[in-house]
Amino acid sequence: MTEGTAGFRPVDDVLAYLAGDWRVERSVRDLASGAAGAFSGTTVFEHLDGGPGLLHHESGTFVWQGVARPAERTLRFLPGDRASRADVRFADGRPFHGLDLATGRYVADHPCSADLYRGEFTVYDADRWRTVWRVGGPAKDLVLTTDYTRSY
Repeated sequence: MTEGTAGFRPVDDVLAYLAGDWRVERSVRDLASGAAGAFSGTTVFEHLDGGPGLLHHESGTFVWQGVARPAERTLRFLPGDRASRADVRFADGRPFHGLDLATGRYVADHPCSADLYRGEFTVYDADRWRTVWRVGGPAKDLVLTTDYTRSY
């Protein structure tokens, strides 16, 4: 990776960059109610069995309004048409969003019923990146900020 614009770090090979273990810290804010929560855990990007791409498995604890619960999710990161790109899918194969980290920053949209999820991905260096998802619509008004730090 080389230095990009505005402090972003371009990523030539997104799947190689993401592969491995990451510590995850996420804040969740409901802008309508003022409620706040937090997730703390890990994300592991490991090679998919039987094909190219990575399986993303996140697990940890989500605390919402003082109540802690275990939480997890699984995504698939499949190769895009260039090494800097990935096709992100839900565990069941449904499309989620594209991802292109060639410049170190990317904005993706995902419509979900009447709500729109808009995610901004920012790579800071070889060991740190962030996502900020803004979720808006008739039922939701949320900001989810997630910081990833590589585990060694």
